[in-house]
Amino acid sequence: MTGSEGVDGMTGRLAPLLTGAVREAVGASDGRVCGVYLRSGTPGVLRLAALTGLPGPLFRNWWRVHEDRPFPVSDAHRNGCRVVLADAAETMRRYPQFAASLPYQFGSVYIPVTSGASAYGVLVVIRPAAPERGGEAPGLDRIGRAARLLGSELHTLEEAGTPVVWDEAPACVYPPGSGEEAGRIGRFFWDAGADVVTAEPDLFGLLSPPDGRAPTTARELARAVTDSEADARRVDSALSRTSAGGPSPKPLHVRAADGTLRVLELWAPTLSVPAPGGRSPVAGVVLDPGRGPAGDAAADPLPEGVFRLDRLGVVVYANARAAQALRTPRDRLLGRPLWEAVPWLGLPAFEDQLRGALLAPEPVHCHVPRPPAAAGESFEGDWVAMSVYPGPSVLTCTVVPSNAAAEAAASGAADPTGPTVRAEGTGTGAGGPRDEEAAPAHQDGVTSLLYRPIVLAIALTEAVTARQVSAVVMQELLPAFGGRRLALYLLQDRHLYLAWESGFPDGLLAPYEGIGLDARLPAVEALATGRPLFYDSSEQLAAAFPGVPLDSSVGARAFLPLIASGRPVGSCILGFEGTRRFSSEERTVLTALAGLIAHAMEKAQRYDTEAALARGLQQALLPRRLPAHPLVETAGRYLPGTQGMDVGGDWYDVVESGDGLALVIGDVQGHGVQAAATMGQLRSAVRAFALGDRPPDEVLGATNHLLIDLDPGQFASCCYVRLDPATGLARIARAGHPPPLLLRADGRAHRVETPGGVVLGVDMRADYPVTDLHVAPGAVLALYTDGLVERPGEDIDDGIAALREALSAAGGPADRPGGRALAVVADRLTEGARQAVDRPDDIALLLATRRTAPPPPPA
Repeated sequence: MTGSEGVDGMTGRLAPLLTGAVREAVGASDGRVCGVYLRSGTPGVLRLAALTGLPGPLFRNWWRVHEDRPFPVSDAHRNGCRVVLADAAETMRRYPQFAASLPYQFGSVYIPVTSGASAYGVLVVIRPAAPERGGEAPGLDRIGRAARLLGSELHTLEEAGTPVVWDEAPACVYPPGSGEEAGRIGRFFWDAGADVVTAEPDLFGLLSPPDGRAPTTARELARAVTDSEADARRVDSALSRTSAGGPSPKPLHVRAADGTLRVLELWAPTLSVPAPGGRSPVAGVVLDPGRGPAGDAAADPLPEGVFRLDRLGVVVYANARAAQALRTPRDRLLGRPLWEAVPWLGLPAFEDQLRGALLAPEPVHCHVPRPPAAAGESFEGDWVAMSVYPGPSVLTCTVVPSNAAAEAAASGAADPTGPTVRAEGTGTGAGGPRDEEAAPAHQDGVTSLLYRPIVLAIALTEAVTARQVSAVVMQELLPAFGGRRLALYLLQDRHLYLAWESGFPDGLLAPYEGIGLDARLPAVEALATGRPLFYDSSEQLAAAFPGVPLDSSVGARAFLPLIASGRPVGSCILGFEGTRRFSSEERTVLTALAGLIAHAMEKAQRYDTEAALARGLQQALLPRRLPAHPLVETAGRYLPGTQGMDVGGDWYDVVESGDGLALVIGDVQGHGVQAAATMGQLRSAVRAFALGDRPPDEVLGATNHLLIDLDPGQFASCCYVRLDPATGLARIARAGHPPPLLLRADGRAHRVETPGGVVLGVDMRADYPVTDLHVAPGAVLALYTDGLVERPGEDIDDGIAALREALSAAGGPADRPGGRALAVVADRLTEGARQAVDRPDDIALLLATRRTAPPPPPA
């Protein structure tokens, strides 16, 4: 199933490029699966646009990926660099959330699709696990070329006015040569402008032309592929749509004259030139799924059921015993996706089994419950034992009736009356899609119901604030169950306060802000009793709680108590747009997830309290304003980091020292309350020594002794400058701190080379040599901490050089109109860091410049 039917316009122009790219990429490596993610109309979301080698509906949970999630697709797109994962072990080490959602043995390659400065998406190739290759995938250069070619073609489309975005289901196609193991294949080419069909010799053996002649036109080809008039019209229509630039149609399954199955696949070659009238040539293949290399005829009389699936999940062979065990006639099995032909196999756990067989080389084995037999029918056993054996092009499956129900009930491994799959061997579960409202596990998300607690637990480990926990819950919980609304309430002083909401109409939740625990409301009752409440429809909810306002589109609701270590934390509300029945499995999983959320929220509340204390301490320790001097102008900036507690040990200060000024900047190791407290002690010590007008080396030496005596288990860097405003003499001493920068009056900036000493708090006998520097009027002296110049994986000297260039550009010549506004220069130097979402370290900046004359008094 392609999922691209009914899509035209720009999607139709994109589809041929994308499907051609995934075919080329999968053919360039030893992989069996390839896909392309493209930007979507939703900001920050990538959507799977094309897929080969896998049935799209079975992987609906991975159709959407957020750019900011810790997944390899997101990293490749966000950072513009390829990601190569050799096997499942490396995947788990680098991307644990992604590995938990697809816990199978495979390697993968992710290459960004770009053109110049434009990033369109990511090309993904799934390949066999190969840890011995050291992360190098075979054909990596060819895969890269396919990604670059696709980026160039997409750029051309965009320049021509076609928006390169994808908001539909992915277009799914067979990989090159996928049918050769299953049977015969023949290729043809149709010149739409001249209506001439050119066919390879292999095609003739797959056709049954009415007059015995080789087809030369599109109409003759359609009637040679099938003798069914209805199927022939479908082939005609598909040829016309593809030639007119429509979306690549899904593979057509038709019947030949002898009743055997034929699969027809069409596409428009991307390098072909359209004929006058805009008609493009069409290439295609006709596939005979056949009986496989072992001869399916030999499987017909076997006592066990045998059926085979192609890479898109279509049943290409089934013997009589398989049809009997699956309770589906053979003519309804052949040529249809397994989950459409046998809907009761659409169980989340069985889906995991089938996904495992499609992605990994090991066979999987499981027991699946069958629905009750129809009246008058007699079947052996309530369960069936199924095995799936992977192959490059087809999957061979066996199915036999089983007495596993009694065995499972006795062992407690499964509930024989519930929708449970009992897995054995190396597999982990599989199946096919169901209706989206009835099968919430197929909504856009990152994994199936079985692995949701694992994925949520991993994601919550990275969330430290209450807001971060709420965001994780929204991203992980709603997609897993098909929910459209989420509200999180936290308990404070026996009242519930809204911490997060998404999807509810404006104002609907306002009356419940600060509601007491004595109110009769479902969220309150769930928390008071400690039992989750589930309502399949709005009618059920209204009957249980009369008078509760409901919006017109409300459907099913789940009210989950958040209780951690026996203490109530709050309530979680999930809302659905339609009615739905919560299975016992879903209720159990949701209850378990509520416990995870409660513990994460409790931890986040403690963290928020400590963070507020640390921020208050830090703000109290940093100078509110810098001292004014008639001949010196100063400007300081501080930016907290965005990781951890958002507070650290960076500080700056300006202190009157005798008849001069002491300019100080420092950085205490670490973050949090301890770092802020140590910073306060050091700042006080430096101020005390500076007020005594001691030389810079003595100030740092005394501060070093004090820090060692205090023994806080931390060290600190510091740069101390004693500036004489009258003469411009600056005496500089450094303790493991980055060197100052000096912007001359002519607009050129340079690094001030000073010898420096070790960081404070390490060596009691450390010396801190002093370097003299003349600061001319109009020149700017810049002191900074390493958070402004240090980047992971880059040399700090490169960061200092970049800051030097930025200082020169921001300051410019001192004699330009308006002179240099020091506050503006400071803002420009920190602008990039201020806008960065990921700021791993805090940043401090202190600028100072000499005036030629005191400023005029304020009006």
